[in-house]
Amino acid sequence: MVPPQHACHGESVRHFFGHTGRVTPRDERKSQHPRVVVVYLLREGAAGPEVLLGEKRRGLGTGRLVGPGGKREPGETAVETAVREVREEVGLRLETADLEARGTLDYRFPFRPSWSQVSDVFVCRRWQGDPSASDELEPRWIPVDDVPYDAMWDDARYWLPGVLAGGTVRARFTFAEDDATVAGFTGTGVGSPD
Repeated sequence: MVPPQHACHGESVRHFFGHTGRVTPRDERKSQHPRVVVVYLLREGAAGPEVLLGEKRRGLGTGRLVGPGGKREPGETAVETAVREVREEVGLRLETADLEARGTLDYRFPFRPSWSQVSDVFVCRRWQGDPSASDELEPRWIPVDDVPYDAMWDDARYWLPGVLAGGTVRARFTFAEDDATVAGFTGTGVGSPD
């Protein structure tokens, strides 16, 4: 397991991502895959740590459990996207300083290239408000030890337990012809699925 790196903002984010995290026209030409973010909100529940996941109501991954997140807008940093998407999808207000950068995932779908994307992963433990449903997500708190990985994208079982335990991930996942099953992966912060 890669030791945790906690990047919040400013220099920390630049160090972790190797740049400011801002998407520029040059970056977009360099990568043909859209940039997205995902945020895992964590709290201490009555029986231990819980993570906020939501059932995707529309778009890519409809019906799967996912963390709040979405596509980066041109000129938007990853942390700015995270704050905006969490507000839009589950109604919570975050401060950029409270986001912990936990890595990057490169998703490749050779049999459906339009689904390929690069995702910045964040964890957050502080926010304002209570989660509420949107036309994107139906959120609910789930004990970290009981995350139903079978209801999520197949790759999550390989890396999300480590991230929720404080680790980081930098990996590429390639999906099989069914566009649902992981065919292979490379990178760090990836373990064997349960």
